[in-house]
Amino acid sequence: DMCTAEATASLLQVEETFSACLARIDTLILKPLLQAEPSDQKGRENFKLFLLLNDRFQALWNLTEENYRILKQKCSTSDSFCIQDIYTVWKGDLFLSLYIQYFVTFANYVVVNGFEHATKSKSEAWKHHKTVLKHFLADFTSETSVPLALYTVLHKPIRDHIEQHILLLTKLNEVLKEGSEKDVVTSAIKEYVKLKSFISQVLDEACFTKSLWKSLGYKFTDMLCVPERRLLEDSKNLPISASTNRSDRILLFDDVLVLIQGNSFQSFDLKLVWVDENFREKSPPGPCGLRIITPEETFLLSAKDPQMKAVWQWKLNQAVRQALNGKRDFPLWGKTGEGTEPPSCRFFTYVFRLEGKFKNASYEGEWHWGKPHGKGTLKWHDGRNHVGDFKDGLEHGFGICLVPRQSEDRYDCYKCHWYEGKMRGYGICEYGNDMVYKGYFKDNMRQGFGILENLSAEHPFKYTGQWENDKKNGYGVWEDKDRGERYIGTWLDDHKHGEGIVVTQSGVCYQRTFHADKMVGSGILLLEDDSVYEGNFTEDLTFVGKGKLSFANGFILEGTFTNKSGQGLQTHGILNTSNEQLDDRITKAQLGLEEFPVEKRWKGIYDQFLEFIHSGCKEETEESFMGFHIQTSKELRKSQEYLFCQRGTEDISWKTEDILEELVQHQGPESLQSYLEKALKSSLHPLGKLLKALMIAFQATYSGIGANRHLLTMAQEEVKYYAKKIWEFYQGLLHLALEQKDQLPAECVDGDTSDQKAYSVVLPLILPCFYPELFMLYMLYHEREDDLYCQGIMDLSLFPDIKLLEFLDVQKHLWPLKDLTLTTNQRRSLIKDKCFLSAIECLQKLITTVDPREKLVILQKTYEEIESTVSRLVEKDYKLPMDDLLPLLMYVVSRAKIQHLGAEIHLIRDLMDPTNQGGLYDFLLTALESCYEHIQRMRLHQRENCHMTHSS
Repeated sequence: DMCTAEATASLLQVEETFSACLARIDTLILKPLLQAEPSDQKGRENFKLFLLLNDRFQALWNLTEENYRILKQKCSTSDSFCIQDIYTVWKGDLFLSLYIQYFVTFANYVVVNGFEHATKSKSEAWKHHKTVLKHFLADFTSETSVPLALYTVLHKPIRDHIEQHILLLTKLNEVLKEGSEKDVVTSAIKEYVKLKSFISQVLDEACFTKSLWKSLGYKFTDMLCVPERRLLEDSKNLPISASTNRSDRILLFDDVLVLIQGNSFQSFDLKLVWVDENFREKSPPGPCGLRIITPEETFLLSAKDPQMKAVWQWKLNQAVRQALNGKRDFPLWGKTGEGTEPPSCRFFTYVFRLEGKFKNASYEGEWHWGKPHGKGTLKWHDGRNHVGDFKDGLEHGFGICLVPRQSEDRYDCYKCHWYEGKMRGYGICEYGNDMVYKGYFKDNMRQGFGILENLSAEHPFKYTGQWENDKKNGYGVWEDKDRGERYIGTWLDDHKHGEGIVVTQSGVCYQRTFHADKMVGSGILLLEDDSVYEGNFTEDLTFVGKGKLSFANGFILEGTFTNKSGQGLQTHGILNTSNEQLDDRITKAQLGLEEFPVEKRWKGIYDQFLEFIHSGCKEETEESFMGFHIQTSKELRKSQEYLFCQRGTEDISWKTEDILEELVQHQGPESLQSYLEKALKSSLHPLGKLLKALMIAFQATYSGIGANRHLLTMAQEEVKYYAKKIWEFYQGLLHLALEQKDQLPAECVDGDTSDQKAYSVVLPLILPCFYPELFMLYMLYHEREDDLYCQGIMDLSLFPDIKLLEFLDVQKHLWPLKDLTLTTNQRRSLIKDKCFLSAIECLQKLITTVDPREKLVILQKTYEEIESTVSRLVEKDYKLPMDDLLPLLMYVVSRAKIQHLGAEIHLIRDLMDPTNQGGLYDFLLTALESCYEHIQRMRLHQRENCHMTHSS
């Protein structure tokens, strides 16, 4: 307490003296200077700075007065003292900040020659006051120059005061015992010592800077002199030169690096200056060079010796780091060699000036070694802007780019993947004219598989297919919604060119050769009444020239066709009526098989996947192949989160390394099945993505207008080929995964070929995705037979059970009479739908699944149900011979009443696993087919009998 009391008493005395000194400075210097407001521009700017200096002085004085008052009150009212009574310790932070603010403002005033300007004031009050002032100044300094004397008076007493504080606190600290109070005083002393050092450095920098402005010409001073700017180093003071004689003098300020050459200068914002001593780009020109990297220029600084280089490097790095922090260090400089280097990654806004891709663009975002790198936004004056990922100064990764259209107030919006400054990989472009492209790009052009759709009310269309050099090239499907027709075929430079099939809404379809959108040569025209025309015809489907018209009833008309206006269609030729029967080759002709081999369709989809595998499925190529999941939006959202693109997420997240890892783990037949099922369902898995693209292509071809029976074989071939390609790509991914683990692919245990695996493993998994369109084609193809079959079923449904068994020649000992339970008034001969009920219900399940395997299993179970019913009757195991099986199966089929049975049978036949051929499944399917055909024949005979009866 004694120590604290003595320290408080000494401090009270010091504060009293200091407060009186500040009062005199205020009265004799500040107040008179405040009255001498100058009239010139420069003087007024300096006067504003002086007003701020006065405010800082008053704040300092007020704090001193308050401290003095508290201490005085404490001394007069209390005997006991503690550290909290010493205001400058207890509120040290406040003291420090006020001193820092005062000296920074004071230094700013010094830099702009404030005292020199102020003392040249012409005002009478100032002239009158000068004499009094000189007497006062003489007490403080022997300096005869008034500006210098003012400079001394306004900083020296305050610095002395800090010195006294340090001495008092040091004395107090010496006698304090170890403990928290001593720690508080020790840290206060450290801060005041730092403050002392800081003031000294601030004043040195101010004088260094002031002398620079004096030595530089007016031109430079006017442009470069800012009160807050400090000169940190000058090549005249510490020699260093820039490469290629770029400069006579190099000046390092606290915010910019300036290179002066003759009458001009260049300045570089320190926030975008990187100092590289390792020379990332080229070999160094000796041990004394530094490479300075800025957004648009890179140059070398060469010092005379390594020591000079080290000082410049340290000063540059510290200046850059402090500029980035937005504040100077406290104190300003540590010891040389201390202080961390500035970060190489930064966030900043910059406007590009020099010729190049980004000229006049403003970039706001992340930088790395002088180049945009990371997330950022580019904006041009003409309204273009690009938001997204950058790498080494170029757009790279995901980005959204807006390009204004010249003629209208609309934008093209590209959401795409970029690679080294160009669009590459998957992208979505929403054009300002209401068209949308979703597909792949390369070198800023549409390339590979893509979909272009016109959403406007005028001429709506959709193209799904191959692109090359920004144009429709290769195999593609074009739907013209106005005309209600679809073109499936080849393209060249945006024109239909080569072989093509056109399907119309009315059901008519034709195959022709096209040349630059025009039909050439003869073609095949399939009409909705099942007649077929081979020859030349016009766009509105009028026959012209030589041709052959085959009617559905087998008649053939061959000759020359003309179509004169007002006279209708005329022909000159021969009508052959000898072959009067339906010819399936005509009514069910299949198009496109030779013209579009299945391997040549949708190459763009497969190529994209191959490229992904060949790249090693690297993470950076993943999203450019896989695409991304974002909301479509006409206007670019304001929020940065959206601009950096929120990709949608699924429950299962698939990362490339996880995918490859899982592939290796799931090679066994069962786990492979479940893995593939999961992978194919996810649009985030490469195989799922591939399947999704194939579904889009398939629907674009065969759904809606494309549902035409003449395309069935094309579609069915395509689905099988998809399974084959998916298996191939699965194998490709697996090989890659094993390669990365230095393992060899396992030998195929079951000896299955790749095609067999595609049928047995992949096809059942992918078939549900294509089933609606595919089954519709089967239904259309078998429409006539299925109609006959349905009528036959209707006829047979009129028979009671016993009558039907008799009609179908089922042997009497196989009739399940036990199942016919009678009520009192029933006659056995009238009972319906009671026999072989379990087999009937089993067969009805055929339509509940799309998988040919499962359909065959249902057929086998139906057969087993028939056998078990018969075994029950004859009370022993009974194996049905073919002669007994067919009538019984006919009975079950006629009672099961399955719609579109012909379509079902042929879908199973075409898509079943080839390994089942010749086995039990094949036998049962053939039996079912015989029943189906028999029911049709019965109906036909019935028709013919009716016809004959009517005739007679």
